[in-house]
Amino acid sequence: MTRKEKKRQEREEFIKENGIICLNNVSKSYSEGNAALDNVSLNIYPGEFVFIVGTSGSGKSTMIKLLLRELVATSGSVHVMGFDLKKLPRRKIPQFRRCLGVVFQDFRLLKDRNVYENVAFAQRIVETPGREIRRNVPTILATVGLAGKYKSRPRQLSGGEQQRVALARALVNKPSILLADEPTGNLDPNNSWEIMKLLEEINASGTTVLVVTHNSEIVNAMRKRVITLKQGSIVSDEEEGAYIDED
Repeated sequence: MTRKEKKRQEREEFIKENGIICLNNVSKSYSEGNAALDNVSLNIYPGEFVFIVGTSGSGKSTMIKLLLRELVATSGSVHVMGFDLKKLPRRKIPQFRRCLGVVFQDFRLLKDRNVYENVAFAQRIVETPGREIRRNVPTILATVGLAGKYKSRPRQLSGGEQQRVALARALVNKPSILLADEPTGNLDPNNSWEIMKLLEEINASGTTVLVVTHNSEIVNAMRKRVITLKQGSIVSDEEEGAYIDED
């Protein structure tokens, strides 16, 4: 067994035992000394659909940044897909992030490129051969219901359609994990539900889905696992949970 194969096997064994996302006694403090996260531990296993909820300042954004390796924990360990992110060499961070699908509230599309090129861009970054790109992009656009919009520019699309493009781009490389940070924050109720249905379908295909949201109606209706943060700590972690109204 080569060293690379041994490391892969070790990661697979870690995931089986500890989860595809594992935070162990994680704290994160900024220069002011305030703890954005305080001794947080959680395990998310492959194929789960999990909501992360909490008021502004509860630590949700810090958690996402830790999972993306935009930040490093002050103490404790963060493992994603079996990788210890504190030990991950800086040169390997871009490669690690390519294994994650990420969707944001503000879509972050390339405004000067059409729908096809926005999605193909994610494939070109990982040097996917052109033949595969020409096959994969139409397939994923059909999956999110945008097969007929491949020539459109972002400004020609509704907010819901733009978020579908962002989803297609996040999924085209077949990531093991999809992180969705307030994916319905800029959408009306109808489009919000359409996006959540898509996320549920994506999860049903085997992708682990982690959604950060303030939308209590969606959380309460979907009855997934709900992790609630308050002032940097987990105050609730419930299967088929609900949004806790702290007011």
